[in-house]
Amino acid sequence: MLAGLGLVDWGVVARAIHVLAVVIWIGGVWLVTMVLLPGMRGKRSVDWIQELEAIERRFAPQARTAVLLVLLSGLYMLHHYDLWDRFTQSQYWWMDLMVGVWALFAALLFIIEPFVFRHVVHGGAARTPEVTLTFVLWLHRVMLMLSLLVIFVAVAGSHGLF
Repeated sequence: MLAGLGLVDWGVVARAIHVLAVVIWIGGVWLVTMVLLPGMRGKRSVDWIQELEAIERRFAPQARTAVLLVLLSGLYMLHHYDLWDRFTQSQYWWMDLMVGVWALFAALLFIIEPFVFRHVVHGGAARTPEVTLTFVLWLHRVMLMLSLLVIFVAVAGSHGLF
């Protein structure tokens, strides 16, 4: 109704985009971590590497887009609601955690994964396939748990729990 009157609250739109992008991004990480990677155990290294690469080719662009949307919508909300000073206030520690985990994921998706991780996986899988798959799964689990923790504290913090 408000949109028809030209009274769109773009901060609310940014928040909706932010949440949707986080759902797409972390939902994909959940699927890869909890379903697809464990399903690769027991397969020949050549097979699970090909599967992992196929998944990466399809999911990585979606994850990168979602991560960029999280950044852009987050920056817009910081500006729109003038929230920059929260980074200087200890009760908003969860915002620092949000930004830190976002930066870690961004580094993984845009730098480490395309330039380092693929070489490590290929080299390791050729020598020690089970150890390499265990490492990949462990790394995904750590990132998933960090992500879920950040989602919990961000929602709780934004609603006054902290």
